[in-house]
Amino acid sequence: MINIIMHGCNGRMGQVISALVKDDGEANIVAGIDIFDDGRNDYPVFLNIDECDVEADVVIDFSSAKAVDKLYEFCKKRNLPVVLCSTGLSEEQIYAARDLSKKVAVLRSGNMSLGINTVMKALKSISKTLAEAGFDIEIVEKHHNQKLDAPSGTALMLADTINEQLDCAYSYKYDRSNLREKRPKKEIGISAVRGGTIVGDHDIIFAGVDEVIEIKHRAYSRNIFAKGAIEAAKFLKDRPAGLYDMSDVLG
Repeated sequence: MINIIMHGCNGRMGQVISALVKDDGEANIVAGIDIFDDGRNDYPVFLNIDECDVEADVVIDFSSAKAVDKLYEFCKKRNLPVVLCSTGLSEEQIYAARDLSKKVAVLRSGNMSLGINTVMKALKSISKTLAEAGFDIEIVEKHHNQKLDAPSGTALMLADTINEQLDCAYSYKYDRSNLREKRPKKEIGISAVRGGTIVGDHDIIFAGVDEVIEIKHRAYSRNIFAKGAIEAAKFLKDRPAGLYDMSDVLG
């Protein structure tokens, strides 16, 4: 049995994870942390992370970028592994997560789903070949109208995965509306769409001369991210300090 502290417990993903854990015989949420509490949870909720004194094995974080700095301090002080799922982190916060991983186990991923991580494996296989053949690379991501950050952490993760395979790093272009020039070759375009209740769509487009290759991923439920986070938490229990990702969980 793994005991979990749910950071951001009353957010959408926090509630999905809480519901799934109830039916998981190998996991238990022993405490939650959020900026508000309406009594909906069957575990204690702390409005201030510094007041949480419940013993646990790991923290799952689905909060916001503005909350992770105190989370880092909390995990370091308590020697707690953390599954870091919040997106929109600054470069400083990403580097801070790496520093934290020297003290405790940290698993960070822009997307927790099996499907997206399988897509990443495919991108590692084809990106270099297609880029060298002159294919332009574009990523289009779509999310619900409540999502705060753009582009999504998943889109950036996919772009980084592609870039890591190339001999020469490509630049990222988020907006071409103010440009009057041809598209540079060594560039990955990333476009964000926000609307309705779209859970998460990601299209990776390799556009060549007279042919186009597209890899698409559609998320129809937040359950896929929640299940991945729970499995990641189980993976992190008793792991040594270090920086992990979902490829480690998938083996």
